[in-house]
Amino acid sequence: MHRTARPILLAPFALYMGLTGTALAKEVELPRTMAWSAYGTNSSGYTQAVAIGAMLQKNYGTALRILPGENDVSRMTPLKGGRVDICACGIAAYFGAEGVLMFATPDWGPQPLRVITTSIASFSMSPAVAGDLGVKTPADLKGRKISYIRGDDALNKGTEAYLAFGGLTWDDVERVDFPGYGRSFDGIIAGQSDAAFTSTVTPVAQQLASSPRGITWPTLAPDDQEGWARMQKVAPYFQPHVMTSGAGGVSQDNPVDSASYPYPIIVSNADFENDTAYSLIKALQDGHADYKDAAPGAAGYAMDKQNMTWVIPFHDAVVEYYKEKGVWTDAMQAHQDQLVKRQNLLIDTWKRFTDSNPPQDEAAFSQAWMTTRADALRQAGLDPVFE
Repeated sequence: MHRTARPILLAPFALYMGLTGTALAKEVELPRTMAWSAYGTNSSGYTQAVAIGAMLQKNYGTALRILPGENDVSRMTPLKGGRVDICACGIAAYFGAEGVLMFATPDWGPQPLRVITTSIASFSMSPAVAGDLGVKTPADLKGRKISYIRGDDALNKGTEAYLAFGGLTWDDVERVDFPGYGRSFDGIIAGQSDAAFTSTVTPVAQQLASSPRGITWPTLAPDDQEGWARMQKVAPYFQPHVMTSGAGGVSQDNPVDSASYPYPIIVSNADFENDTAYSLIKALQDGHADYKDAAPGAAGYAMDKQNMTWVIPFHDAVVEYYKEKGVWTDAMQAHQDQLVKRQNLLIDTWKRFTDSNPPQDEAAFSQAWMTTRADALRQAGLDPVFE
């Protein structure tokens, strides 16, 4: 199983500045216009993209055109079709790279994605639990009413991962289906549900915190190795995270041991032009002070917040940049090589599968693909993760 790790701890200042005999850094040379897809206009991901665009325009004369998308497929489609250079995506980028869930369909399959950068901020991704229940850990959710959002794989997989940390599955709770994310929180306030997955700083979490039920966030013990192994078996993209921003009074003075994953995940296709990819990561780091306070969560793009051994491979030019900075290690390269090997295997397997006259029915197609995918990964000594 390929597991996540905590964000890297950088080497001393001299090493960070690249004073290690590596090649001199290149200059930033960006096109006059770039196109990104991002979350909807009322999201923090969109606001961050706007802040980055202002920095690129000011420092490099590059205009950023942002295409908002209301769901995972609508954000990924322009990248797949070449209409945008970059997607400021959510965790669906990982699902796309793996060819699973909504991407296990004839029109999709595993995508050749590469990370440019990610943001890990002070908030977490967690089930918000009604505060009148006394829930302290995921194990305390046993027998409770848990929201399931129809058609939202990312939220449901997040809930499943927290249940797994507590040694639970959906069979151990009362699943309550809702037609949408907002309705799931209305359901908690109305007593129809007890918990729903969310970012800890969203307006719906604040709304629950202000309701008569109140809000609490389950704690994940950092040293519970078995719990983390179960969680990452379900969702390898989660990593330990100390939450210092969250509804219900979470702060620097009142932190919560929790879990999170990057948001947004800034990805390109593997064939994104090397010089542009290099210039973009350099611009994002060199100009971080110009946008880090301009949007909620933008501080999370700092280099010391990056997880260099995550679940999607970096773009080759980004690896080159980190090598120049002196922060890229042999262990990181080995991890990168394994991720690229995994992705190439998935893409090759997909081609053979789609050339083999697979079932025409979409449900049967997806089931057959997932079986073929799992077999190919196992034969290569890799963890299928999604089955």
